[in-house]
Parts: sequence; structure tokens; C-alpha cells
Amino acid sequence: MNKEFQLHDYVEMKKPHPCGENKWQIIRMGMDIRIKCQGCNHSVLIPRKKFEKGIKKVISSDVEG
Repeated sequence: MNKEFQLHDYVEMKKPHPCGENKWQIIRMGMDIRIKCQGCNHSVLIPRKKFEKGIKKVISSDVEG
């Protein structure tokens, strides 16, 4: 199952952040991926493989600008 995501996309992860929010924004991509919680604005850097396993779905792309 290949889920396609790009920089600035909003994604839903399988496990929510401790603040209770489940929506994240991708803010950096490479070998590691940095995602920012949309509830408390905390950012987390995780390996790409772990991110790809933990992603539930891509919610939307950043079209707002």
C-alpha cells in the first residue's frame, strides 16, 4: 500500500499526539520527516520508514498558501 504525500500536506497518523490531536502537517522531507502537530504546534522528527508505517491517510494538500 503506497500512500503518496508531499511537503506541506496534512496527514492523519494512526496514533494521536499526547495533546489529543491526530492531524499533522509535513514541514520537512528527506531521510527523516518532520511533522508539526496542528493542536499544539509541537514538531517531531521521525525516520521515513516509521512515518510511512504510522500514516493513516493524507487529509489534504496545503492549497491555502
